[in-house]
Amino acid sequence: MSNFVTVAELSELLSTGAPVRVIDVRWRLDRPDGRPDYLAGHVPGAVFVPLDTELSTHGEPSEGRHPLPTTAELQASARRWGLRQGDSVVAYDDAKGAAAARAWWLLRQAGVDVRVLEGGIRAWRDAGLEVATDDVTPVEGDVVLDGIGADALTIDEAAAFPASGVLLDVRAPERYRGEVEPLDPQAGHIPGAVNLPTVLHFDSAGRILDHDTVRATFAQAGVTEGAAVAAYCGSGVTAAHTALVLDEIGIAAKVFPGSWSQWSNTPGRPVAVGDQP
Repeated sequence: MSNFVTVAELSELLSTGAPVRVIDVRWRLDRPDGRPDYLAGHVPGAVFVPLDTELSTHGEPSEGRHPLPTTAELQASARRWGLRQGDSVVAYDDAKGAAAARAWWLLRQAGVDVRVLEGGIRAWRDAGLEVATDDVTPVEGDVVLDGIGADALTIDEAAAFPASGVLLDVRAPERYRGEVEPLDPQAGHIPGAVNLPTVLHFDSAGRILDHDTVRATFAQAGVTEGAAVAAYCGSGVTAAHTALVLDEIGIAAKVFPGSWSQWSNTPGRPVAVGDQP
């Protein structure tokens, strides 16, 4: 089964009353609070999920900007969304799936059947489908989540990863090269990491490119079937997006959730610059 659901498929699921919970995970670096956009128009019945507080937690800078929530914290949030045992989840955003992928990555580890809406809210609107402006507050759910974290790398594991696999830095090339760093105290990349921006795998509307094209792009970075691969980004959000795409073409990947925000805030960690690993 695909990790993605089309607008037509989601509309059909909702019309049949299938046990599916839709979550709106609108978050972007330039607009981290997506609630105003949610209230301006969302998929009917969708619950707003704040990425900063429910799909991550807060800690010291040396933990990164988006540390993982505990399983208990994620379960409490999922119950707030109204998620019941056996329900499926469809997550969407307005950032080509980058934020929704964080929900996918966490919930998939937790044993939930979860997919991402291809094209997000833009595709829903473009299809001429109804949007709602209410603030959905469902009856609390009873879902029981499996433990999360098995697909995450620690900072030490990320440091060692290039010796045995491919560590992908999925940020923009100029951040990888160390030419600019708008958010973190140091510019550059983890030594040994290969740059492959996650935006390369989608078209302008946020739809994944055909699988052969995606496989070819990853192969250029040394990622092929059977390879050990992990991804990091600025703070562990878009890295989950790359993990989503890799899983879609049949390649399992780990994510370093601390990502560059943790690495650059940890004294003594080496920093590489330039366009080579």
